[in-house]
Amino acid sequence: MKKTSLLGGIKENFPSGLVVFLVALPLCLGIALASGAPPLSGVIAGIVGGLVVGFISNSNISVSGPAAGLTAIVLTAITDLGAFELFLCAGIIAGLIQLILGFVRAGSISNYFPNNVIEGMLAAIGIIIILKQIPHAMGFDKDYEGNQSLFENGFNFGYFTELFGAIHPGAIIVTLVSVAILIAWDKIPALKRMKMLPGALVAVVAGILLNEAFKLSGSSLAISSQHLVSLPVPQSLDDFKNLVTMPDFGGLTNPKVWIVGATIAIVASIETLLCIEASDRLDKQRRITDTNLELKAQGIGNLISSFIGGLPMTSVVVRSSANANAGATSKLSAMIHGVLLLVCVLTIPFILNLIPLATLAAVLILVGYKLAKPATFKHFWHLGKFQFIPFVATVVAVVATDLLKGVGIGLAISVFYILQGNMKRAYYLSREKLNNADGINIKLAEEVSFLNKAAIKKTLKNIKSNSSVTIDARGTSYIATDVLEMIQDFANIRAKEEDIDVELLGFKTSYTDYERDEDSHILITHRRAM
Repeated sequence: MKKTSLLGGIKENFPSGLVVFLVALPLCLGIALASGAPPLSGVIAGIVGGLVVGFISNSNISVSGPAAGLTAIVLTAITDLGAFELFLCAGIIAGLIQLILGFVRAGSISNYFPNNVIEGMLAAIGIIIILKQIPHAMGFDKDYEGNQSLFENGFNFGYFTELFGAIHPGAIIVTLVSVAILIAWDKIPALKRMKMLPGALVAVVAGILLNEAFKLSGSSLAISSQHLVSLPVPQSLDDFKNLVTMPDFGGLTNPKVWIVGATIAIVASIETLLCIEASDRLDKQRRITDTNLELKAQGIGNLISSFIGGLPMTSVVVRSSANANAGATSKLSAMIHGVLLLVCVLTIPFILNLIPLATLAAVLILVGYKLAKPATFKHFWHLGKFQFIPFVATVVAVVATDLLKGVGIGLAISVFYILQGNMKRAYYLSREKLNNADGINIKLAEEVSFLNKAAIKKTLKNIKSNSSVTIDARGTSYIATDVLEMIQDFANIRAKEEDIDVELLGFKTSYTDYERDEDSHILITHRRAM
């Protein structure tokens, strides 16, 4: 993209970049803390994800940064390796592997994700966002920002029961005011036209001012620092340098480091490809991302992030959804979010630390609602059970387990329905239909594989004696050898024994290398004596 094109999109993409910045800031911090890493490592990954990955990638909607899906891997790896510096070396290895995956065109895997599974994943993420942000909206911040697992230790309702004993009235007021502002900015035409002043920024400023008013008045509604954004505030350049950790390249000779690096590369690549498919679905202009380029961009991003003390990253659904909902039109939005993270963290962390988490929860709750709105479920219901069941199964599985397991279950169910439909399309008649038919006409599908064998075998088995049967393959371009042999056995053996009149149309004499026969001649004809 040319520089002029990037500059030309600032007016349209600055508001969305600002919204993503506000959403990403607490997520970067929360994921870093939950990973057992320095707080600034999450912010570094967010900056690199915006500036580097955002610049290289041709995705117009997706935003990269530290991902909740890698939290458990990162925490375990840092503990096992014994040092964050060694883990950074694993991050460099992960980046190199992703680069290789991009060059060998592994991104084409994303072409095999069905739309109903991707939409189910998005709806599930929306539900999780809402459920996980409700406690933050009520002033209960025991859980870290960005966590996308509802049932980490089984079916855990203890967290939610504990929530009602720790409700903070001030946080609820800030949340309600923020939600009202966001809805007004989305519904009132005059406010919607103020594109350079996004509702999320107004909500954040209102939340800060409201809480400062509570503090000045000495009210019990005042929100304490533990419920606000918490960035490290370096007092000097030396303090800032001490917050940045460099990798220990001695880890390159450690087999454990290579295993961790390979694990991160595989998981991060799969999550990225899923998010890219989802982002393309969220793009109003339906532009298609080059997934091989995306893997290369992620690899370069992880290399740079790890070199300067950042966490590994992926393309992330939460940030990308916020980006799309805020009206992003190009990848410039992701880059703006990276610039804002860099500039604001270096210059005004003390101001950012005044932002109530309740305000940011309000922004995310509305993002979650747009992902999981009832209209989406209604849409797939009207498409029929073969679309609806895999969609709902993906939603339930992602919510109950995690993103990768849930999508895997959704894919398995989709494949089951594809196979089932493929087997039925070859031809199947019930026993009742066969008994009531004077002449039976079996017209084979365009392609008949071994998956269709069971359905055709069942149909042939149900044909009664003294029947007249025509098996038509004139519109068929491929038939598996074992299916052809089964049909030939039926015509040559059983038909003679049970006096069944069989006519086979469109079959070639040589069925070991079957092709469509334009002359449609008969392979075998056995007619019952009249």
